[in-house]
Amino acid sequence: MNFKLYMIALGTTILTGLFAAQLKAQTNTLVTYPKITGYVGVLHPIVTFDTNGSHTNFNGSYTVGMPTGINIWKSAGVGFSMEMVPIIRAENGTSKMNNFLFHPGILLALGKGYTFAGRAAFETSGRYGLTPVLNKTLIKNKNTSYFAAIPLPLRFGNDRPTSFTIGFQFGIAF
Repeated sequence: MNFKLYMIALGTTILTGLFAAQLKAQTNTLVTYPKITGYVGVLHPIVTFDTNGSHTNFNGSYTVGMPTGINIWKSAGVGFSMEMVPIIRAENGTSKMNNFLFHPGILLALGKGYTFAGRAAFETSGRYGLTPVLNKTLIKNKNTSYFAAIPLPLRFGNDRPTSFTIGFQFGIAF
């Protein structure tokens, strides 16, 4: 595992939390549609299951993704999202970008800060599939909001067994 990469991810988490704690809550304002928002985040796959068993992140290697996307809300309840995720893998003292994910999908507002994203997945590794995501806005301010999400990627293809992953993502939308 690349200790430097782990420390960068940990530092990002701590700084985001400290910054978020100092921000004030947003006041309600009139929103017009379509509404366009962008976001960046950090994605940690936690555990992956396939016919060969399970593999956990941090067990022999460390994988981290950096999702960046644009959301186009058609109304307060429905939108389209386009996400791009470079994925970095660190093991044996080295790290490299080993995959890139194109992740378009639909957004459905569920209320009380929750959103469901149903995404298609196309990876440069040759894998493809679906990723349902449950997202929760944790802190909402005038120009930004902080969120956490649970992505559940299901992948097929490239002569590998079907896999299912449970992940954790956090980030900032603007």
